[in-house]
Amino acid sequence: MSTLATRGTEHAGTDRALRRRRIRQTWGQPWLYLPLTAVLLLMISPFLWMLSGSFKPEADIRKVPPVLIPTSPTTANYRELFSSLDFTAMFANSVVVALAVTAGNLVFCSMLGYALAKLEFRGRRGVFTLVIATLMVPGLVTFVPLFVVVTNLGLSGSLLGLILPFLATPFGVFLMRQFISTLPDELIDAARVDGCRELAIFWKVVLPLTKPALATLGIITFLGSWNNFLWPLVLAQNESQYTLPVGLALASSGQDFTLFGILLAGAVVVLLPVMIVFLVFQRQFIAGIATTGLK
Repeated sequence: MSTLATRGTEHAGTDRALRRRRIRQTWGQPWLYLPLTAVLLLMISPFLWMLSGSFKPEADIRKVPPVLIPTSPTTANYRELFSSLDFTAMFANSVVVALAVTAGNLVFCSMLGYALAKLEFRGRRGVFTLVIATLMVPGLVTFVPLFVVVTNLGLSGSLLGLILPFLATPFGVFLMRQFISTLPDELIDAARVDGCRELAIFWKVVLPLTKPALATLGIITFLGSWNNFLWPLVLAQNESQYTLPVGLALASSGQDFTLFGILLAGAVVVLLPVMIVFLVFQRQFIAGIATTGLK
């Protein structure tokens, strides 16, 4: 009887502890959600302003104090955007350049990352040190030498000139090398014992295991290439070679002032493909960020 009473007391104490924990969690959740909601609203407020402003007349955008909700919504900014520039050609240029740069980084950066992580060769540490050192160099420092090289190769004013210099990046090599370093060496050794060559090991064993890192690299590279403004502005020689950011900047510039309505409408159009890419690959992106660099 005493044993049963003791067990009953223990169960009652456990139930009371669980109830107290649930009460604390119930009362604690609003205090957790309130600051998170405030931070979320602060982060998305520029996007809400951009979306709202794209449907405002120019006079509403310049009102003081500003208003978030348009008083007279209009799609005139979008109509003016599509009529003031060759949107189809510029969109196609942006898609071609962004996809080509992304594909090149996925292939070449993963290849070099695999070599630096799993292959033994003389000078491997020196190459990796050079990659790390290159990460510390700002892009603007190499801008003029890169422009001179591309111009001397006869690629100025062509889409190839927009693509070729960015087919592999130090960040992509570092990211893939760090991720591939976490893969077990036993898998690669087993493939070598079975007679697979290094290229077959890379394509059939390594790449399928690096999907999170590839998704992360793909999203970051696509975003950077899609939003690249300065390089296409300098290298492209006529309107048919412009990408969307360059065309948008030129279309929204009036004689004496900036047309903010057209600028905001173009920003919405430019943002949509990036949002779609992120929503499709968000799970792989989060997994790649969480696991890369653990080793």
